[in-house]
Amino acid sequence: MAATASLAGSLLFTATMGAHAVTMPTAGRTTQPIGHYEFCQRDPAECRPISEAAPHTLDRKGWAQMIEVNNHFNTTVQPRTDMQIWGREELWSYPSEVGDCEDFVLAKRNALMQRGFHPSNLLITVVRQPNGEGHAVLTVRTDRGDFILDNLVGEIADWRDTPYTYLKRQSTRHAGRWETIRDSRTRLSQAQ
Repeated sequence: MAATASLAGSLLFTATMGAHAVTMPTAGRTTQPIGHYEFCQRDPAECRPISEAAPHTLDRKGWAQMIEVNNHFNTTVQPRTDMQIWGREELWSYPSEVGDCEDFVLAKRNALMQRGFHPSNLLITVVRQPNGEGHAVLTVRTDRGDFILDNLVGEIADWRDTPYTYLKRQSTRHAGRWETIRDSRTRLSQAQ
């Protein structure tokens, strides 16, 4: 499975080399999800202002790190809802053996920061799935565009080529603030 993910990741990395980098357009400040607000109250260091960095320069090493982190948490953490884990809705936390989508995102964000990715390039992002349900993914800002790490999908994808409607994400300047996403994109696979 790891060899297959590595081959697929290598092919996608090669394909993105010539792709035009497109980042998610944002439209100003919006409300912070309640679960993130409570997470910030418990751990204020996670939600402070950050210096905005240029998008991460994506090379083969960084791409391999993204694949490794995404695969690790997608295969070692069992998906459960907060209600199943904690007996309540929207409790964001780092997962141990189980977690919901926000927990996966927190763990992946932390693991990539430990590998040298700047926090302003690792943004918790809220989306709507095609079935109408809310979901959280990790957006990785790079010089080749914005990529999505998702616990529901094993393969990392350009944000334009996912089935989601993008609603809001963390600010690149302040981990405790959120911005609206203007989602009027053309899917990458349709544009080629």
